[in-house]
Amino acid sequence: MKLATIGLAAAALVVAGAAQAQSAEDLLKKSGCTACHATDKKIVGPAYKEVAAKYKGDAKAAATLADKVKKGGSGAWGPVPMPPHPQVSDADIKAMITYVLGLK
Repeated sequence: MKLATIGLAAAALVVAGAAQAQSAEDLLKKSGCTACHATDKKIVGPAYKEVAAKYKGDAKAAATLADKVKKGGSGAWGPVPMPPHPQVSDADIKAMITYVLGLK
């Protein structure tokens, strides 16, 4: 019985994780991020996987990226500036950044 309960709990976590990832992907699309970014290739801005690699191990990465999403930025990835996105909620930004930084 315990083993079945543990198995069900593990399955629920996997499903929840997949739903969260899907939710973050939906947020990226809804917020317009996918017009300039993709998971594994550069479009106008860097690929999400490039961002994750650049900030791997950086304890301040989430805060830095949240600030860049809200205020925009330039020079970090080339000459094309990233426009500000002040209309995106802090909760949505956190979910999207968590997803991006978790990519390998």
